[in-house]
Amino acid sequence: MSRKTILHMLTPLRHMSPFDVNMALDAGFDAAIPYTEVGLADIGNLVQDAIFSRPPDAGVATGIFIAGKDAPLALDMLGAAKKAMVPPFEVSVFADPAGSFTTAAAMVAKVEKALIKHHDRGLAGTAVAVFGATGVVGYCTAVIAASEGANVTIVGHDGIDRVTDIAASIKERFGVVVEPADGSTDAYKAAIVRATEVVLAAAKAGVQVLSKAQLGSAGGLLVAADVNAVPPAGIEGLKVNANGEPLDATQAVGIGPLSIGNVKYKTQAGLFEQMIKAKKPVVYDFRDAFTLARELAK
Repeated sequence: MSRKTILHMLTPLRHMSPFDVNMALDAGFDAAIPYTEVGLADIGNLVQDAIFSRPPDAGVATGIFIAGKDAPLALDMLGAAKKAMVPPFEVSVFADPAGSFTTAAAMVAKVEKALIKHHDRGLAGTAVAVFGATGVVGYCTAVIAASEGANVTIVGHDGIDRVTDIAASIKERFGVVVEPADGSTDAYKAAIVRATEVVLAAAKAGVQVLSKAQLGSAGGLLVAADVNAVPPAGIEGLKVNANGEPLDATQAVGIGPLSIGNVKYKTQAGLFEQMIKAKKPVVYDFRDAFTLARELAK
């Protein structure tokens, strides 16, 4: 008997993202059902309702999607979902809060490709500064880059305190080291950029993080990437569709938000499609997103 593919979409927020619902249905799920204001304590019961409502061989036709805007919470929810499984009653789980896991994966994958193509090197040992690191995309970007061996600095626009806490939590959770830095003034930001080979901007939409003057003083800069498609650009002078073109006032190449977004879109859609086609239940987080984004980035 052919069973419908069902995706249960869980978020701690008041609304499920229409973006994620559209993506799931376009990827091929027969039904995508949102559940809002879901807390961590709710995950176990919801998952067990899903796994026990269908026979074990229907587990691959059932999925859990974890949304929201908090990366650590989404990972905790994913962990709770895994613990709620009672083999052979299992379902697939995919976490991508605010699209941050797939966006971060796409940005790092595009930067890695640019480093290889233009500078014959990878992420390992490369000095990377993440601006907007207190946000969900910046958090995931820092973890992915550090996990690939980059020397990552996370920059706090409002001082050192929050990024210091984030650095400690990243080390505790993932076992990788990132360094916090104060980016609360233009002078501080300029100093960070001068010591950096790769700049990743993941700040709020419509916020300029770095100016041409700050970039121009960075003689060792190799790649600059920005996920902000809303004017003004997060990195001044970086075109939204840049895909490895020279960046004005620097020796670096730029990766714009549309180039990153194209890979992000394909990565999220691709993971949904993999869930549908899987022969046994799968579990996906930002590491799986990066694996796929690496294959898709050009």
